[in-house]
Amino acid sequence: MSSAEPDLDLQRPQGVPLLARRGMRPLAWLTLQLLLLLLGVMSLGWNLLALPLLVLPAAHGRVLGRRVIAGAYAWYWRVAARSGLLQMDASVLRPLAAERGLVVVANHPSLLDALMLVAQLPRAACVMKAELLRNPFLGAGARLAHYIDNRSAHGMVSQAVAELRLGGQLVLFPEGTRTTEHPVNAFGAAAGLIAKHARAPVQAVFIETDSPYLGKGWPLWRLPPLPIVFTVRLGRRFDPPCNPQAFRTELQAYFAAALQACPRPTRR
Repeated sequence: MSSAEPDLDLQRPQGVPLLARRGMRPLAWLTLQLLLLLLGVMSLGWNLLALPLLVLPAAHGRVLGRRVIAGAYAWYWRVAARSGLLQMDASVLRPLAAERGLVVVANHPSLLDALMLVAQLPRAACVMKAELLRNPFLGAGARLAHYIDNRSAHGMVSQAVAELRLGGQLVLFPEGTRTTEHPVNAFGAAAGLIAKHARAPVQAVFIETDSPYLGKGWPLWRLPPLPIVFTVRLGRRFDPPCNPQAFRTELQAYFAAALQACPRPTRR
C-alpha cells in the first residue's frame, strides 16, 4: 500500500479572471449558461452518432466509446478554462491512465465530477444510475462505452468484476449521490465487494472545491462565487480487501479525515 498526499490547499489561479470581477457578473452568468449549453449539445450530438454504432462488437464499441467521451470532456475543460470561470486541475490522474484492473473511488461534490475523472482516464468505465442509460443526452454513448448501471446490486458487481478482469478500470463514487453531509455522505459497500472479487487495488481520489456549483440542490440558473475551482489529488492505494464491510468503514473514515480540512462549499 502506497500513498501520495500533496498539500491540501486548493490551487487557486493567480489574480481574478476578468469575468469573475464584480462588474462583469451578468456576462459571467451568461458565459456559465453557454458552457452548460455547450456540454448539452456535445452530449446530445455524440449520442445521436453513437446510436448506429451500438451494432459494433463489444470490444470495439467499448474502446471507441470511452476514447470519444474522454477526448470530448478533455476538450470541454480546455474551453471552460479559457473563460477563467470554471477551472479544473486533475493532472495527477494522468499516470493512472494506462493501468489495468484498477478501481478508482472518489468523493462526489458536483455533477461535474465524472467529467473530470473520465477526461483523464480513457480506459475507465463509470458506474451510473440505470435511468441515465435511457437519457437522450447520455444513454447511447454510455451503452456504447459499456458503462455499468446500478439497477441491481448483484448485476452491478458482476459487470464491474468482469470489466476489471478484462483489464479495464472502474470509476466509482462510494457516496452513491452528490455530497450533502460535510465532508462526505455515508459510503456503500460496492467498492469493497468489487475489489475483493476482482482482486483489484483501490485508488482513492479526492475532489476538492469550495464552490457549491452543481452540487446537490444547486439551481442551474444561480451564479456561484467566482471563479469555480476544482482540484483533484491522489490518496492512498489500498490492496484488495478481504472484508468489504470493514473496508467500507475504513474507506469512509479515511475520506472524511482527508477532506475535513477542505472548505465547506458556501451556498449563497
